[in-house]
Amino acid sequence: MGRSREEGLESYVREILDEIEETGEEGVRKYAQKFDNYGGKLKLESGEWESIEKIPRADKETIDRAMARVREYHEKQKMDDRLEVREGSLYGTLYRPLSRVGLYVPGGKPLPSSLIMSGVPARLAQVDEIVVATPPKEGRVNPYVLYVAKKLGIDELLKLGGIQAIAALAWGMGTEKVDKIFGPGNRYVNEAKRQLRGEVGIDSLAGPSDICVIADGSAAEEAVSLDLASQLEHGEGSKAWLLTVDSELASFCREEVAGAKVEERESLGDCVARANEIAPEHLEIITRTPLELVDSIKNAGAIYLGQFTPVPAADYFLGVNHILPTGGAARFDSVLTVSDFLKPISLAYTGREEFQRESQVGIRLAEIEGLNLHKRALEIRREDEKGD
Repeated sequence: MGRSREEGLESYVREILDEIEETGEEGVRKYAQKFDNYGGKLKLESGEWESIEKIPRADKETIDRAMARVREYHEKQKMDDRLEVREGSLYGTLYRPLSRVGLYVPGGKPLPSSLIMSGVPARLAQVDEIVVATPPKEGRVNPYVLYVAKKLGIDELLKLGGIQAIAALAWGMGTEKVDKIFGPGNRYVNEAKRQLRGEVGIDSLAGPSDICVIADGSAAEEAVSLDLASQLEHGEGSKAWLLTVDSELASFCREEVAGAKVEERESLGDCVARANEIAPEHLEIITRTPLELVDSIKNAGAIYLGQFTPVPAADYFLGVNHILPTGGAARFDSVLTVSDFLKPISLAYTGREEFQRESQVGIRLAEIEGLNLHKRALEIRREDEKGD
C-alpha cells in the first residue's frame, strides 16, 4: 500500500472513530447500518441461537473434531506459576488470565475456524468473560459461527463488524468494554485496532494472508501450485512466493498461478536466506529432507514440512493455530498461543538476610541515578534491625 493510500486509510478510520467516540452507541448503529445494512439490536437475541439446529449433524461432528484437535494441541501451552525459593526469599512469575476479551470474526466469508483458533486458547487460559463480534449477513449471524460459540460456552455476541465493532469492544458501546481484542480482519479493522492500541490490548495487526514455499524437484507440481493459489484465494493483498532450485517446477507454477512470485535459486540455502528476508506468515518446505532446513529458518509465522502439511491442513484440522503474523511481521511477532490470554505477574518476597547482603547494590545505583528517595527507602531497612 502506497504512502498516500496509507495516510488516506488512517484519516478515514480516524474520522469514524472520532464520531463514534463522540456519539457513542448511536455512532456504532449508524455505521452498522451503513456498512452492513443492519439496524437491529446489537446483541444477539436468545431466539437467534435456534439457527444452529439447521446445521447437518455431520457438519457438527466435523467442527467438534476440529475443535478437539485444536484443544489437544493447545493444552500443552498452559502455563503454571513458576516459583523459586532461595535463601529464605521467594521469586517467580504468576500467570493470571485476562478478565474480559473480545474475539472478532470476519464476515466477508463465514469463518468458524477463526473463532475456533481464538476461542479455544482463550478458554484454556480460563478467561473470565468472552464476547464475540461478527458482522451479520442479511441481519443474521452465520449458524456455523454460532455453533462454535455455543460449544465454547460463549453467550454474548455482537452483530457488528468493521471499525464500529472494534470501537464498541474497546469503548464498551452496546457491551462492556474488553481488556484485549483478538482476531483477524480487513485493512479497516486492522487500522482501527492500530489506532486503539493502548486504550485496549491488541493481539496483532494481521493483514492479508501470505505464503512462501521452498521446494525442490521432489515436490509435486500441481500440489505446490494449489498451495500457492489457495492463499491468493483470500483476496486483495494476499501474496505467494515459490523459492525453488527446480526449473521445471518454477515454469509450471509461473504458468498455473497468476499472481505468484516464482524465484529460481542456486541452492536450498539461498532459498532459506530469501525466506528469512520475506518472513512469511506460512512457510512450507517441500524437499527431500525438509527437517535439515528448519534450524536455518529464523523468520516465519509457522513452518509446515513435507508433502502432507499444506497450509489448508493447518487452517482446519492439524490443531496448530492459524492466527499468525503477516506482511513480514514474523520478524518480531508470533503465532497466537494460550499465553496471549495470560498476564505474567512478577512476584518477589525477599528475606532479611538476602536484603542486607545485596541492598548496597541498589543504594549505589540510586546514587548514580540521582534518586535520593529510592536510596533512603533501601537505607531505612538496613538501619531498622527490627525489620522483617
